[in-house]
Amino acid sequence: MTIAEQLYTAATTLVAARYPTGWGGAAAIRTSSGRIFTSIAPDTKNDALSLCMEVGAILEAHKLDEAVTHSLCLYRENAQGTFVILSPCGICQERLVHWGGDVQAAITNPDNQLIFKPMHELMPHHWSLVNGVDW
Repeated sequence: MTIAEQLYTAATTLVAARYPTGWGGAAAIRTSSGRIFTSIAPDTKNDALSLCMEVGAILEAHKLDEAVTHSLCLYRENAQGTFVILSPCGICQERLVHWGGDVQAAITNPDNQLIFKPMHELMPHHWSLVNGVDW
């Protein structure tokens, strides 16, 4: 199974378990050791307190001092719906770039295929370039 397939399986398995009916979404992160961490967006009563689906998995990688190599986020509208790939938002891109420009992120695309792009392609003019960071 490819890394993309492993991440997709991990995320969809979490959605099926956590959200057996209705809307559901999850993220899966892979680290350099090959471990996969999954997470969801926490339910909040105040939208200002919400976090992206990737945050829990990113924090788990930080906690265990493991470098993130790949990230996937997806959702479905209902239990019978097709999973849709979500590109990381700008904040999550900043979170992922902590591990460098080669971190691979799944991206939204018209055919909803599992396509991964490195952060340096998603953020070709990242502010860290002024510090001499070599993507």
